[in-house]
Amino acid sequence: MLLLGLASALVASALFNVGLALQALEARATPKSLSLRFSLLVRLLRRPRWLIGWLLGIVGIGPQVLALATAPFVLVQPALAVGLLLLLVIGSRTLGERVGIHEWIGVVSIVAGVALIAVGAPAHTETHRSIPAIAAVVAALSIPGLVPFAVRGTRFDSALLVMVASGTGFAATNVATKLMSDDIGSRYFVGAVIWAAVGLGMGIAATLTGMTAFQRRPATVVVPLTTAVQTFLPILMEPLFLREDWTSAPLAGAPIVAGLLVAGVGTTLLARTRAVSELASGGVGQ
Repeated sequence: MLLLGLASALVASALFNVGLALQALEARATPKSLSLRFSLLVRLLRRPRWLIGWLLGIVGIGPQVLALATAPFVLVQPALAVGLLLLLVIGSRTLGERVGIHEWIGVVSIVAGVALIAVGAPAHTETHRSIPAIAAVVAALSIPGLVPFAVRGTRFDSALLVMVASGTGFAATNVATKLMSDDIGSRYFVGAVIWAAVGLGMGIAATLTGMTAFQRRPATVVVPLTTAVQTFLPILMEPLFLREDWTSAPLAGAPIVAGLLVAGVGTTLLARTRAVSELASGGVGQ
């Protein structure tokens, strides 16, 4: 089951990352006057390439839910960063970029980090904490993701704000997807529908802030920040909304901690490279 969950997470990661590249390619071609406006999403929905990217992201939710149902959350989250390796291969070939030492360190770090977590992962016995605790975590991730819409056009409306908002918004979506997956498994379908609605809403908000970030800052800045936040922030907050039996984890969870650190370094290094960041931001050929 652990291998099934890991494989499903890798499939989801590939779909998410390729979909993001297609979406960002169209977002960079839209007027900046549409930033943080629903009309931006309406215009993008009319672009076939953006629509295909969006559909890939929607399809990716299926294997993500399966991964979360069959593998620990602490393993699924970093595995979602493995899709950056696919962007490296495509980007290096498309842009003619040589894969150098930094890229190889990033690749090895992500693979080694996920492998360490897989080896050290505890049994998949997560349970939810209280409803107030869960709601507090989801709110703590969602509110920063919505702030840019409240301050649009003011002096607080900055590129950094929309980048952080996109990362936390997608982090909230990942947490909501985890909660939805668990409720489906326990046949609590009312809860599953609620978390699906939360995930959909925050996914739309995060998409808008993410597309706006690509309009305002270089890809080498946007991709590393948003990827790191949406991947690793939910892991840091996991103890606040999930109970997990760490007694079954080898060496008291030391391999997991080491794996997260290594994978985090690899994700940041790889996301900063031109071959990955330009492809992820739709900058190819522009």
